[in-house]
Amino acid sequence: MFAKNLSIRSLSVFGALAAATLASTAALAQVSDDIVKIGVLTDMNGPASTPTGQGSVTAAQMAIDDFGGKVLGKPISLIVGDHQLKPDIGGGIARRWYDVDQVDLIVDVPVSAVGLAVQNVANEKKKLFITHSTGTADFHGKFCSPYAMQWVFDTRALAVGTAQAVVKRGGDSWFFITDDYAFGHSLERDASTVITANGGKVLGSVRPPLATPDLSSFVLQAQASKAKIIGIAAGPPNNMNEIKTGSEFGVFKGGQQMAALLALITDIHSLGLPAAQGLLLTTSFYWDLDDKTREWSKRYFAKMNRMPTMWQAGVYSSVTYYLNAIKDSGTDDPLKVAAKMREKPVEDFFARNGKLREDNLMVHDLWLVEVKKPEESKYPWDYYKILAKIPGDEAFGPIDPACGMAKK
Repeated sequence: MFAKNLSIRSLSVFGALAAATLASTAALAQVSDDIVKIGVLTDMNGPASTPTGQGSVTAAQMAIDDFGGKVLGKPISLIVGDHQLKPDIGGGIARRWYDVDQVDLIVDVPVSAVGLAVQNVANEKKKLFITHSTGTADFHGKFCSPYAMQWVFDTRALAVGTAQAVVKRGGDSWFFITDDYAFGHSLERDASTVITANGGKVLGSVRPPLATPDLSSFVLQAQASKAKIIGIAAGPPNNMNEIKTGSEFGVFKGGQQMAALLALITDIHSLGLPAAQGLLLTTSFYWDLDDKTREWSKRYFAKMNRMPTMWQAGVYSSVTYYLNAIKDSGTDDPLKVAAKMREKPVEDFFARNGKLREDNLMVHDLWLVEVKKPEESKYPWDYYKILAKIPGDEAFGPIDPACGMAKK
């Protein structure tokens, strides 16, 4: 009788302990609304749609699918929005997503003006935002935020990679054609700092608006400056149109060179090697770098029929790291997830020697490349010669003192 009662009491204790353990585990593994929702906020039909757009959506969905479609036993869903490159529309969509649709993370978001608008909403709503195609260094500088991360590049990194290398090769006088919005201004500012620090001179600049249809007058002013280097402080579509126009106006034949401070592989594909050959640029990612980049990029190509830009590859990388951080931390709480993402190095097909810094900038190695001549290209999308690896700490530099949330 005593043994029987003891057995019953033991089972009762065991049951209580098991229940307590399950309750504790359930308490630790918490997903708001029982779903992890990711929003790709991008340009679906405008001038930035090829390097972002549907390709960014595809990359995010690939990350979700490769993760298994669930995290902590809860489903992962994806929604898509088109901000049309307008800050008010982008901010409005972000607000609705965070408030009404219970989106946990927004990704992508070209251009810088829209990215900064979305960042403001993310701060207000205390929700996460990872940008891939917003390049202004102010994002992790004076506007740094515990809720917003910059994953792929910033203007300083591109300036170090391209401007410094060109000045060292003798290109010591510059004139800028600069997109007239936050990204272009930031790119010109950061490149100018690098140029002067390395003994070069900036002779002036002109500032066409985004998506200007006729860039002739701007290119002619740059040509008339007699600067050795015409710096293209612009993103798509202006950047490639300026290079094309410069080629047509005889800029290269006249002894001047063009250096693109931002150029994407889809830009080179559109422009063609005959016009783009010899162009120097810096990139965070090249599909044909090694076996890891090729394996993922060929899967992407099978879905999109073109190779990924650094922005699109970065979307996959960051979504994967975000989902792993939820898994490891047992919650989708924004600040806990962000803290977990900063704990581990970022080492995947996209990033080499990567780390998410205290200012929420993901620092990683970059690549200085030169666009191949047509006769040097051996197969489709074989566009770049790798000239140098630029270590992440060198490219991105130290934490900006203007960022109040990071240790100095």
